[in-house]
Amino acid sequence: MSKKRKWDDDYVRYWFTCTTEVDGTQRPQCVLCNSVFSNADLRPSKLSDHFNRQHGGVGGHDLSSLKHMPAPSDQSKTLKAFGVASQEDALLQASYQFAYLCAKEKNPHTIAEKLVKPCALEIAHIVLGPDAQKKLQQVPLSDDVIHSRIDEMSKDILQQVLEDIQASPLQVGIQLAETTDMDDCSQLMAFVRYIKEREIVEEFLFCEPLQLAVKGKDVFSLFRDFFSKHKIGLDVCGSVCTDGASSMLGENSEFVACVKKEVPHIVVTHCLLNPHELVTKTLPTRLRDALFTVVRVINFIKGRAPNHRLFQAFFEEIGIEYSVLLFHTEMRWLSRGQILTHIFEMYEEINQFLHHQNSSLVNGFENKEFKIHLAYLADLFKHLNELSASMQRTGMNTVSAREKLSAFIRKFPFWLKRIEKRNFTNFPFLEEVIVSDDEAGSIAAEITLHLQQLSNSFHGYFSVGDLEEASKWILDPFLFNLDFVDDGYLLKNDLAELRASGQILMEFETMKLEDFWCVQFPVFPDLAKTALEILIPFASTYLCELGFSSLLHFKTKSRSCINMSEDIRVAISKKVPRFSDIIEQKLQLQQKSL
Repeated sequence: MSKKRKWDDDYVRYWFTCTTEVDGTQRPQCVLCNSVFSNADLRPSKLSDHFNRQHGGVGGHDLSSLKHMPAPSDQSKTLKAFGVASQEDALLQASYQFAYLCAKEKNPHTIAEKLVKPCALEIAHIVLGPDAQKKLQQVPLSDDVIHSRIDEMSKDILQQVLEDIQASPLQVGIQLAETTDMDDCSQLMAFVRYIKEREIVEEFLFCEPLQLAVKGKDVFSLFRDFFSKHKIGLDVCGSVCTDGASSMLGENSEFVACVKKEVPHIVVTHCLLNPHELVTKTLPTRLRDALFTVVRVINFIKGRAPNHRLFQAFFEEIGIEYSVLLFHTEMRWLSRGQILTHIFEMYEEINQFLHHQNSSLVNGFENKEFKIHLAYLADLFKHLNELSASMQRTGMNTVSAREKLSAFIRKFPFWLKRIEKRNFTNFPFLEEVIVSDDEAGSIAAEITLHLQQLSNSFHGYFSVGDLEEASKWILDPFLFNLDFVDDGYLLKNDLAELRASGQILMEFETMKLEDFWCVQFPVFPDLAKTALEILIPFASTYLCELGFSSLLHFKTKSRSCINMSEDIRVAISKKVPRFSDIIEQKLQLQQKSL
């Protein structure tokens, strides 16, 4: 092996600087044309020859001054002295930018070296020529490099979020949910909501696997360890919104008990997006049997590959649009409503298919009473889906969610009055199938009983977010009647002063409620603090559900062994990595290692 040549600062007089490879090999680069030469060319004769032949000595430049100017051997600092962009910086930036896009698109790390880079090299060779191809070849895009880049960007994003949490003037809100991936590994995901400058920000916090047991105390240990690891006390959390099994993340779970023991003041809310569970729990026996019949029919069709193929072929033969049924699931709040609607709309065709397959389910499925119950369930769950969909957005707080939920519950008395008169206008599927007074009377009694039980359950289960009359100034401080506020209320003077400002009124009319109170924080800190402590808590685990959907792209059969915590942070976080800082730190580490 030939001896590697070393850079000499005297070579700068030939308008060259030094680039250093990962293995420590030093290569000369021309500042004037950015050409990079081999280590064997790192000698005065070669450098001088290029300088004279290609640039003609560059008359008019004072080379003696170049010789005596500070010229450190690392490429980045030398090029900055000349005011020329560093090629090493450019290569690193290109590598980081690709890794960022790779994570954002949830692609495997190997796609760079196996597909993207070969394609880019071919395009560069055809369109731009061999010189451009050689430059592009130097961009590091191996599997390990992409993995390393994503890890570094993830750490930077997390550092930004942690800095924001510590700088937040009020305690933050946490959203926490658990799911099981394709490897039967429990994954705990968390999002955070905090105040930054003049707005409330929602950000991804972490996604970590739960090892072995998945009890409430295990969830709490992982949750606490995350904050401890980053030297942040749990008292920074003002609220936690959970969703899941009662033994793990329910309001009366061991997790909640541990959190309240550690942080007594914390407010625990439960996700408002899954009222379907309450509906199922309050179903009378015959309605519950009808729901279970639907599940068995779907499992018969979807759970067996031959039946599923025959089902699709049958629908193609008779020319029906729907040929795919969704699986009924317990944890995703919209699936049950969609399933019931699809089953009802395809009732006759599914009945024919069950007859064709000689299924034992056909007796219960073609029963007239079952069809009436199915129609009511399809209507009811469709209403619930619309309610859930209205709350599926970022920025949803407990007050707004409770208003939507209260509006839904207030419809129950009107529905009950109409049902007593045999008016099923609010249940169009049910109205479509009922043809006799006997059928109407029978189902009306069951619906009345169910809606009464459901109303009571809603009032008892979803209570967090209710505002007292004296606190409703938070929603509209200008129309609120101050007579509802006791004269001893310390904030009454601030409210009166705020209402007198025309400029603040204009801000209230043009801004979101949360942003309005963030803007008022410097002027009316006590009012803003009281309002934001109610508006910051999460109303649902909607962001976690979106995160779980992204999780499906990272945990597949071909990627089941990777630790995707860093990838998923880069993919779904709103933060953008600070590329310049990351690259500068990278170059400094490389220089120290030489």
